[in-house]
This record gives sequence, C-alpha cells and structure tokens, in this order.
Amino acid sequence: MKTAPLPPDEPQRLRALHELLLLDGPPEEKFDRVVRFAAEQLDVPIALVSLIDDDRQWFKARHGIDVAETPRDVAFCAHAILQPELFVVEDASLDERFSDNPLVTDGPRIRFYAGARSMRRAANA
Repeated sequence: MKTAPLPPDEPQRLRALHELLLLDGPPEEKFDRVVRFAAEQLDVPIALVSLIDDDRQWFKARHGIDVAETPRDVAFCAHAILQPELFVVEDASLDERFSDNPLVTDGPRIRFYAGARSMRRAANA
C-alpha cells in the first residue's frame, strides 16, 4: 500500500478545512441528499462526502457504509486531493497503490473508486 504524500499546500488546506467548521459536526440533510443521489445515479453501493484531516478521513455524509472515519493513510481520498481532475481507480485490487489496502482486502472490499477534490479548492489552485 502506498500512502499518499501531503499536498504542497497542506497547511492552507487544513486551515481552510477547520474554518469551514464541518469536521465532527452532526449529519446535515443537504449532504445526505448528495450521497444518496450519487449512489442512485451512479448505481454504486457506497457514496461519501469525505474530509481529509491531519490523520484521518472523516465522512460528513455516507451511504452504504457504517463507519464514520478511517485513518488517513488508507484513504483513497488522500490520493484524490492531490489530483487537479477526477481521480479514478478502475480496480483497486490490481492497483499497486491500493492492492494491499485493508479497505480493499477486507471490508468493504473496494474495487472501483472515483473522487475529486473540492471545486472551490480546484478553482483557487
């Protein structure tokens, strides 16, 4: 498993994340609607709104998974925030970055992944 390096703008990214006051907050229907819509439209079992903090991936909204967070070092999203465009992994079990990741080898046995950093950040990059 390859742990994602930190983005070059990590201090600014974390400061902005904390300023949004979204981490560890209660569920919000508008975010819950987004993940339900994504799961239905894309016909996928899991959809998430993930926030990457210092050492974890926290799920602001989730569909199809019960855990509220995962360690950052196993988070696919930690790789996605490094990309300027959509980050797609067709088969995680065949990808050297993820093939031995516990999210691939154990539950939920992720195979396909698609994620993108926030549009606001992308627009300001």
